[in-house]
Amino acid sequence: MASTTAFIGLGTMGFPMAGHLVKAGYAVTVYNRTTAKATQWQQQHGGHAASTPAAAAAGADFIFTCVGNDDDLRQVVAGPDGVFATAKPGSVIVDHTTTSAIVARELAAAAQERGLYFLDAPVSGGQAGAEKGTLTVMVGGDSAAYAKAELVIRSFAASVKLIGPAGYGQLTKMVNQICIAGVVQGLSEGIHFAKQSGLDVAAVMEVITKGAAASWQMQNRWQTMVDGEFNFGFAVDWMRKDLGIAMQEARQNGAPLPVTTIIDGYYAEVQQMGGNRWDTSSLIARFEAPSP
Repeated sequence: MASTTAFIGLGTMGFPMAGHLVKAGYAVTVYNRTTAKATQWQQQHGGHAASTPAAAAAGADFIFTCVGNDDDLRQVVAGPDGVFATAKPGSVIVDHTTTSAIVARELAAAAQERGLYFLDAPVSGGQAGAEKGTLTVMVGGDSAAYAKAELVIRSFAASVKLIGPAGYGQLTKMVNQICIAGVVQGLSEGIHFAKQSGLDVAAVMEVITKGAAASWQMQNRWQTMVDGEFNFGFAVDWMRKDLGIAMQEARQNGAPLPVTTIIDGYYAEVQQMGGNRWDTSSLIARFEAPSP
């Protein structure tokens, strides 16, 4: 008999991720704060929609969450109508929200007291990865719980790895966002430099994507960056949230993040340009007038 699952949070990422669980053969009950989104999901994928996180989690073997921030996560997991209220002993809560490591450790400890498991499992791959089921998932938490959940997570992931104990998934996601910020800024400067130099940008990219400068961002975003198109998923507002979490952690662990701090300021400039919902490649808009 297939495991029963709940999915809480049907945003840009959660909506398709929950759909992949259905395609993989799991019974899925969803909850979303905006009821219309849950209804839309149910019409598209079947399954069931619940009126509260607690109702969605009741009887589920695996409970997935993908919400906005630390406070949202605490509410849907530990609030009055949260997952903890009804989750059965031994069930595994898998959180795909990008949060602080602090809240991940907090909820993992609270889950353990209740005979539950909590895995912090942020994702990378953006909206396209969620829709295609090719996300990368970095996980922190109990190894036995991870072993139980890994196959289910692979319903929407191409790569899943346990990094270490509670909080380590979130710390790894911070590393991911730090690296992406630097790559996107470098790509923005490189493209702008090429244009200012009178080079054929397409010819330049054809050459350097075959060499050491190649990256996912370069291969997938250089053309849209040149065209001023910034409607490809992960928004500037979300990136600033993530970089803020990373910089807060860095203040605690003593790791200097000078470049990340500067680029966070550049993203603030993009927000001031009205680019809150543009994707992260919009750093180039600081150099050139965009037309998204």
